[in-house]
Formats: sequence, C-alpha cells, structure tokens
Amino acid sequence: MDRTERLNIPETELFHPGHYACQGCGAPIVTRYMMKALGKKTIIVIPACCWSVIQGPYPYSTLKVSVVHTAFETAASTASGIRSALKTQGRNDIHVVALAGDGGTFDIGLQALSGAAERNDNIIYVCYDNEAYMNTGIQRSSSTPFGAWTTTTPGSHYKDRPKKDIIQIMAAHRIPYAATGSVAYPEDLYKKFKKASTMTGLRFFHIFSPCPPGWKSATDDSIKIARYATWSKIYPLYEVFDGERFIVTKPEKEIPVSDYFSIQKRFSNLSEHDTAFIQQMVDERWMSLLKLSGSSPEK
Repeated sequence: MDRTERLNIPETELFHPGHYACQGCGAPIVTRYMMKALGKKTIIVIPACCWSVIQGPYPYSTLKVSVVHTAFETAASTASGIRSALKTQGRNDIHVVALAGDGGTFDIGLQALSGAAERNDNIIYVCYDNEAYMNTGIQRSSSTPFGAWTTTTPGSHYKDRPKKDIIQIMAAHRIPYAATGSVAYPEDLYKKFKKASTMTGLRFFHIFSPCPPGWKSATDDSIKIARYATWSKIYPLYEVFDGERFIVTKPEKEIPVSDYFSIQKRFSNLSEHDTAFIQQMVDERWMSLLKLSGSSPEK
C-alpha cells in the first residue's frame, strides 16, 4: 500500500495504548479494528489466552468497554449466558463478543462453541489464531499448521498433521455468517465486522494473527508475514453465508509457500520435499475453495 494512502476506517479508539502484548503481536490489532466496527455498546468475554494478559490486571483495562474473564473452555457458553440475561432485560442493542485464541477455540472451547452454534445464539465469536498455545510456552494446538516447530513438536519432529479447518466446522452448523480475516487487511476486517454487526445469530470470525516469539520471526515482519500468508493461499480470505454460499477474495499477488516460510524460523527444518508436499496441499485446498464459491482459478 502507498504510505500516503489513508484507510477508510473511523479514527475513534476504544482501545487504550500501553497494553501488555509482545512487540509485533497481531492480537491487539484484531481487537482494535473490531472495536472500531462494533462500537462502545459491546461486552467482551475473554477466556484464558494471550488477551487475558493483554487486557491488563484488574482494576486496569486496555479496553473502554465491559470485559468478563472466564475459564478456558467457556468463552462461548459465557457469552450465550450474557446474551440471555440481556434479552430478559430487553437490551437487544448490545453486542456480545467472545474473544479467544486458537487453543480456546479449536481445542478446549470447541464443545461450548459448537453448542452455541447449534442453538444459533445471538453472539459474535472471534478467534485470533496464532497457531499454538503461545502464552504458556508455545505448545502445539490443533491449529498449528503442518510442518511447524513448537516446543512439543521440536526439531525434525515437526507437526505432521494438517491444521483443523475451523471455518468448515462452523459452516457445517449452518450459522448465518463465518469469515476469515487478517491483520494485514484492516479495511477488509473492518467491513466484515460491520457486516456481522447487522446480523443476528452466531457470527464467527477466524483471524490470522502472527506471533513473533512463537513463530521466531522479526517483530516488524508481522504484517508482511500475514500478507504473505494470503498471497501464498495458506490463509485465504473468504466468507460463508448460512453454511452454503461462499465468497472468496482472490489475492492481489501470488507467491509460493516457500516465500512465506522463509521469513519464519519455525519452518526452518522443512526439506524441499516437505515444502513441495505442503504446496500441493495448499493448491488442492485453494481449488476446493474456488469450487465451493463457483469461481474460476483465473483472476
């Protein structure tokens, strides 16, 4: 982007500076743009995750809205309970958001999330995905991608299973809206949150959020890494409406997965054969996604 270009996003801030996130963390960026779209009438539920540190210790807070901290597995069920309480009070003008990492979404909180999705509870669930349990020591999660180093998949014993496809899981619940987002594309992120804010029922966001300590990357490369993830199609941007209608945003540039891997040391153990295998998996998934959306491979 031209550095003189201005983003079409409101300047209003509902997020104080001076937070506790690591340098280069994507999670604060996710929340900052989310809050610009949803506004002050929002209650945020945070389970155990990096954001429970970023938000700050009581009575201090980096957020200018009400926050409820809850147990690791209960982000969705707590948000559902708050929504029910608001409904009994006739308060339908408040957004209830569950904000969780990939561990609390893909693994530990999946049961509560599935229950809320099956009931189509009127909440927004946001998963900022840094692809491992980062604030407890960089352990593998089911969101960790094939080939990645973590402290529980060290050295040549990298993760040899594919990342769980959380959007397909949520789409199978036939919820009104599911979308991917990236910190590298703030306007896309802002517009998707604005769109979701006009809907009712369970709306789900899966947002790509780089983690320099866990990915062994430079702190000032986070946005570049997120952009490369979309350009390489490892992390496509798309939306799913009612579990059936797919809209895919084709990247403005295409690069091989090796370019994405080259700026993170967590993939440094991969051989050329491994990289070729991952490229094949990424290409096949991209073609499957295009087929679901009724799009052609050409731009």
